[in-house]
Amino acid sequence: MIDGAAAAGDAAAAFVRATWFLTGEHGVRDLAQACALFGRAAAGGHGPAVPVLEAFLATGTGGPRDWPGALAVLAQRAGHDAQAATQAALLDAMPLTPGGDPVARPAARILSQDPRVILFPALFTPAECGGLAELAAADFQPSTVIDPRSGRPMRDPVRTSDVAAFPLAAEGAFVHALNRRIATATGTDPRQGEPLQVLRYAGGQQYHPHLDVLPQEANQRVLTVLVWLNDGYAGGETRFPELDLSLKGRPGDALAFVNVHATGRPDQRLRHAGLPVTDGAKLLASRWIRARPLLAG
Repeated sequence: MIDGAAAAGDAAAAFVRATWFLTGEHGVRDLAQACALFGRAAAGGHGPAVPVLEAFLATGTGGPRDWPGALAVLAQRAGHDAQAATQAALLDAMPLTPGGDPVARPAARILSQDPRVILFPALFTPAECGGLAELAAADFQPSTVIDPRSGRPMRDPVRTSDVAAFPLAAEGAFVHALNRRIATATGTDPRQGEPLQVLRYAGGQQYHPHLDVLPQEANQRVLTVLVWLNDGYAGGETRFPELDLSLKGRPGDALAFVNVHATGRPDQRLRHAGLPVTDGAKLLASRWIRARPLLAG
């Protein structure tokens, strides 16, 4: 019934079918089919399909990457969506190549050569930090960790923050431009990154000492990037006990550290903690970067 309605031009049915192809529900996951159907749903006036189409075009999910096309969809949204208008304005202020990459590699400061820990001062602007925080505000959920036995996310008192994530269908042009800046700074492919997350630590919340590597994972998290998004809170330092290093950046400062040795073995020296926030709330963007791209294309 859904297929028939979609074939007959029903935009809502095309959106439902696209979602199934995106997730693999009721069949095989097919990102090319999902992209085509999200496009048909958007063209048919189905509002929720429009930002998804923007994300697919920006990231090249399900087809060739089309940065100008993504910007055109964002401009369309900006005409009636205040948040989209803010994102469009932030993108206009970014010095980008025609393909959406930074025109220059961000400045870096080496904090530790071995193990590798790097600070990128002012990687994001204060306005970009505020725009990202605003985008995340409505989507916070309790944070999880990966169960080493099942490999699935689970709640655990080791991590008591809240999190809002931007997976494929939510990685619009603004978020994607920030991800490409992170990739340029770290010398990685944007496709190696897991979805960007915004973490919120309220009073008393923390992340106990841990490593960011995944258990029994061939495509390992080789690199972590953290970007401070706000100030005006107390506590909440990022602490590396083995390095005797505690850090608390200004809004927009980014920290990158390599989680594994050259052999791919987890580097225990990069065990780190998000210390408890004692007053106010800390906002932090986080992106885990794998050894190889997560998706082809």
